[in-house]
Amino acid sequence: MNKLTEIDDIEVEVYKKNIKNLHLYVMPPYGKVRVTAPYGINDEAIHMFVASKARWIKKHQEKFTSRPIREEPQYVTGESIYIWGSSYLLEVIYSNSRNNVHMRDGKIILQVRKSSTKVQRAKVLNEWYRENMRKVIPEILERWQEKIGVAVRDWGIKNMKTRWGTCNVRDKRIWLNLQLAGKHPRCLEYVVVHELLHLLERKHNKIFDAYMDKFLPEWRTIKDELNGRNGNM
Repeated sequence: MNKLTEIDDIEVEVYKKNIKNLHLYVMPPYGKVRVTAPYGINDEAIHMFVASKARWIKKHQEKFTSRPIREEPQYVTGESIYIWGSSYLLEVIYSNSRNNVHMRDGKIILQVRKSSTKVQRAKVLNEWYRENMRKVIPEILERWQEKIGVAVRDWGIKNMKTRWGTCNVRDKRIWLNLQLAGKHPRCLEYVVVHELLHLLERKHNKIFDAYMDKFLPEWRTIKDELNGRNGNM
């Protein structure tokens, strides 16, 4: 069950669920506001909750609107493609042999069938991203697990829209966002450290920040770079 309402000039999507508490989200890329609420709560209580958070909401919406909006890639010759923080021109070549991505003469060469769609080209490039990440993650994990004194049972890579990484503390499993392959390697390292530290402290609180300060003192600068704030996880 959901509905759209306006509270203090803020457009809000309200979702009723079988939960105990109200939750508020300001979502990328445009700062859309979403509230999830228990089935039994009335509209007045939701209105008061959102109104009390209006200043916080607008502050976070400003962060999104101040960021440049990147055009969605079309995967055509001449576009810029990032790998490990560096930009390369994309060259698309057509072939009936297997799809492939490689680097040549300072370019990223995407080899696909002429009839391939944008979605299919993105899939080929994302598999190349995945291969690149698989090569570097084991060493980063091994090094930081030893430094921090924790160990994961498993890790994986997947495309995530709102998170750079996640940690299942109970199962000691971490997931890393596939798109980190486009960022500078220090961003991947920051996310690995962040997720590993959740094995010491589940919540984002002062204790967690103290661990980040201890193991990666420059983490705030890297976080800003990762999120384009040089401009949450």
